[in-house]
Amino acid sequence: MDEIYDPLRRKNVACTPEEVVRQQVIHWLHERCGVSLARMTSEYGFQYNRRRYRADVLVFDRALQPLLLVECKAPGVPLGDALVEQVLRYTRVLQVRYVLVTNGATTHILQRRPDGSGFDPCQAIPEGWPDV
Repeated sequence: MDEIYDPLRRKNVACTPEEVVRQQVIHWLHERCGVSLARMTSEYGFQYNRRRYRADVLVFDRALQPLLLVECKAPGVPLGDALVEQVLRYTRVLQVRYVLVTNGATTHILQRRPDGSGFDPCQAIPEGWPDV
């Protein structure tokens, strides 16, 4: 099986379609958005209601608090209601300000409402990010 290098895990991993999307997002966050590799992690494990989950990519702010949750799907996988429910479940634990879901072709960015009651779509990563 082919492999692809993950700079966050510092090793080669299986080159699945979803992994290619994840690596593209990591590269974009690092190269285009200026996020240090040291402030990102892949396959971040956590627990919710006694079940174990993994976030594809988690970005931390300067205080090392979760800032952005990234959920990647393989190209062609629809970004539908089941995925939204999955991501919202993750945000109950991770308390991020931003969510990015992508299948490589379609990307949605969500921002937590100021009152914390949920998320709203936003057009782009806010100016000054990731140091907000």
